[in-house]
Amino acid sequence: MSHKFEHLLHALFQDPISGNIHWREVESLLEHLGAEVESSSGARIHVRLNGVEGVLHRPHHSGVCGREEIKHIREYLASARVTPSLFEETKHPGG
Repeated sequence: MSHKFEHLLHALFQDPISGNIHWREVESLLEHLGAEVESSSGARIHVRLNGVEGVLHRPHHSGVCGREEIKHIREYLASARVTPSLFEETKHPGG
């Protein structure tokens, strides 16, 4: 994973939740991870990553994700086994 995507993954999971993550960056990360992304009605998109299906919502009035959208993205990524700690484990197996 490139440093850009690694940094974004950490930003998505940081506390307090960042209010400065652009949706286009999230879409790029999903594509980089190999997710299947399909537009649905309105702002919804269907995502399938690591065998896990989910629905995410694009920001309505700007390209920046709000805190609730970040929470949903975070929950979806965690359910698909994509978290900073799991990434670190694959980067440095065995400790």
